[in-house]
Amino acid sequence: MIKIFGLGLAAFFLFLVQKWVYRRLWNRNLSVTLEFAASALFEGEKGELLEIIENRKRLPLPVLKVKFQTDRNLSFADTKGAKVTDQFYRNDVFQIGGGEKITRILSFTATRRGYYKINGIDLVAADLFLTTEMLESRGTDQYLYVYPRPYGGREFFLSLQQLNAEVLTRRYFPEDPFEYRGIREYQPYDDIRNVNWKATAKTEEWKVNLKNCTSLQTVRIFFNIEDRGILKKAQSVEASFRVVCGLAEFFLSEGIQVSCYGNGTDILNGEPVELAPSAGTGQMECIYKALARVDTERPAVSFAAYFGRRLMEGRQERNGFQAAMTAKQPWQEHGRSAHILSAGYEPMTFFVAPNGYEEFADLLRKYREAGGEFRWFCPVCGAQEPDLPPDLAQFVHMVREA
Repeated sequence: MIKIFGLGLAAFFLFLVQKWVYRRLWNRNLSVTLEFAASALFEGEKGELLEIIENRKRLPLPVLKVKFQTDRNLSFADTKGAKVTDQFYRNDVFQIGGGEKITRILSFTATRRGYYKINGIDLVAADLFLTTEMLESRGTDQYLYVYPRPYGGREFFLSLQQLNAEVLTRRYFPEDPFEYRGIREYQPYDDIRNVNWKATAKTEEWKVNLKNCTSLQTVRIFFNIEDRGILKKAQSVEASFRVVCGLAEFFLSEGIQVSCYGNGTDILNGEPVELAPSAGTGQMECIYKALARVDTERPAVSFAAYFGRRLMEGRQERNGFQAAMTAKQPWQEHGRSAHILSAGYEPMTFFVAPNGYEEFADLLRKYREAGGEFRWFCPVCGAQEPDLPPDLAQFVHMVREA
């Protein structure tokens, strides 16, 4: 009897000791990380989330629950232990020994454009007898960009080729020998002075430098996603981002500077989109990221109030320049300075908007009356025709999505 009592007392003592040990040491040298395999995807693409648990101590963990939540627009293939409501909630259970590392790959599909984060990690562990639970919350800085898929319909592409011809006719000045935009293969009509001897020697093929015009043409893209109707045009709004990407991608590939502005607010700073003109290699990525971060759950700012002054100021500068050219101002004789001053004053302006509210239409009319030239791309989803101002119909390109 005494022996049994002694064994029971010893077992109880060991139970208390293991309980005390687990309470103090369970999360020591325990690394739990969630990592997106790629930091950016296009909508519709598949991605992977890596769940990595490493127990760098001898104490085993018989039960370790890893809980996290992210946006429901990341559609995971394995939904075991998951719950989808307004968010995607996941609860994975592991059993991990001392000095062991476990990596689990969770596949998902990025169903919608956006900027997504993992909103923290909750850990729940138990002792050897599963009688006590220990909890800990950890932060994480993991994020994923899901870019809009650039629109690429055949009619859309043909209209861009036609518009590009118009843009090219606006390059009034000759090539600038001090500004380069790349290297290409030598053609019989190329001037021998344009040969890039270093690249030619390296590749053992004739290469020539591509030069920019001093007045490198700028294309401005404005998007207006105001959606005030009772029946919201969520699909058309999302299509607007794809059209913006299609426009930017096309003109950047032609070596033309592209700027992008829009009244959707950035999910990180709450400000409308404003990207200065650039033809650099990173401009397209900047546009992708800016559009991915637009939060359509927040009301869009008034397009006319926010961008109206920018549009009209540009026309005033251009009209002032034309008046100076007509008057033959002295600076006109300074050659390169005159070229630089004229650069960017005749941008080709594109508007992308699925709705034609009167405030927006009035702004386009004023811009047109001030001598501005533009094209309006109107995304349309479904069979319903948009209600657009008849007097602006000649400037509208319908962009239809299935």
